[in-house]
Amino acid sequence: MNMANLKPRVNIPVNVAQRLQLAARIYAKHQELGSASPLTMLQSNSWASNGPVVSTAQGFQREAEELQRKLEQAYEQRDLLLAKIDESIKASRDALLAVYRDNPRALGDWGFTIDDTPRSAKTKPA
Repeated sequence: MNMANLKPRVNIPVNVAQRLQLAARIYAKHQELGSASPLTMLQSNSWASNGPVVSTAQGFQREAEELQRKLEQAYEQRDLLLAKIDESIKASRDALLAVYRDNPRALGDWGFTIDDTPRSAKTKPA
């Protein structure tokens, strides 16, 4: 196969932030060239209407990234507390099972979900 005959692929980024950066560069080049821009032929999806909103979309992208960072921090803080809370839940379940050993369904009054289905037998690998 002759490499000279291959058409290069022109990829559009899948990542939203990169796509918005590309849109900003295209719009800037389109504005720089003005009426000489080959993109003036575009009737639908024109840069005249879409170009000005690129920076707005980029602002929302930055805000979303900041909120994502804050979300991850909140989950980390929650998880630090959750380990101790989980210990209390398990200890409470065990203590209540001891108190209500004749009626484990009473744990439902404490908010626990009671599962009456039989446990499946663990199978040994052949």
